[in-house]
Amino acid sequence: MSSSTTTITKRRPRRGRASNALTLAMALMLGYALLPLVWLFMASTKDTASLMDSFGLWFGHGFHLFGNIADVLSYDHGIYLRWFGNTLLYAVVGAGGAAFIATAAGYGLAKYRFRGRTALAATVLGAIAIPGTALAVPTYLLFSKAGIVDTPWAVLLPSLVSPFGVYLMRVYAAEAVPDSMLEAARIDGAGELRTFFTVSLRLLAPGFVTVLLFALVATWNNYFLPLIVLSDPKWFPLTVGLNQWNALATGAAGSGATTTDFYPLVVTGSLLAIVPLVVAFLFLQRYWQSGLSAGSVKE
Repeated sequence: MSSSTTTITKRRPRRGRASNALTLAMALMLGYALLPLVWLFMASTKDTASLMDSFGLWFGHGFHLFGNIADVLSYDHGIYLRWFGNTLLYAVVGAGGAAFIATAAGYGLAKYRFRGRTALAATVLGAIAIPGTALAVPTYLLFSKAGIVDTPWAVLLPSLVSPFGVYLMRVYAAEAVPDSMLEAARIDGAGELRTFFTVSLRLLAPGFVTVLLFALVATWNNYFLPLIVLSDPKWFPLTVGLNQWNALATGAAGSGATTTDFYPLVVTGSLLAIVPLVVAFLFLQRYWQSGLSAGSVKE
């Protein structure tokens, strides 16, 4: 009894030190992640003069956040709202379509046996290693031949392809959807499409949401491809539009003159641009918790 008590007493300090070390590491990671957001919020509350001569992580002379937001939304007849709508279109259609296609493809690779299945899975895995920037120029040349350059399709079509999403859903579907449940659905007379939409898709909800968030962030932050395939500002996403404003602020637009009044527009526009991603993450994360057992209990 005494020996057991002594062993437990000796182990507790070690666990305590490990817990404190993990807490400190998490606090440092949280600080590292939040520091740019704090700077961005503080910068959005300042005018041009305060941006130049005040401490970056604190307020400047006056609180100009709402005035800056009004300037962003009204500049050039509300072009920011047009860019925001374009980004929303690319993200919702592109990310939603990519998540659904990846879910269906991953499910098919995991649950069906057909000729060429292994080679197809290897091709998908190899495609993950190819960076998107390496495909931007070939994509532009291909779309130029097809006549869809400088249209929303030039951004939407590549956004529908997610090799990593297919690979992730293949791995997830192999464990999340029991073969016995599929056999039971087939015995009851359900077709393959009905089985997928009424049984399998509900079990795949956490994986679907994961792929959706990855695709949403990638599409929302997509910059290089729209920069190449789009030249008309009315189809720009936020990333390209804000970079255009930043070029005017720094003199990189070609005129050689800088327009420092664009700095508040750039930082405030950047702040507004991240709000939908935060909202989407907070809204969708609950499906990671509830979706694990969704559809697995018969009512």
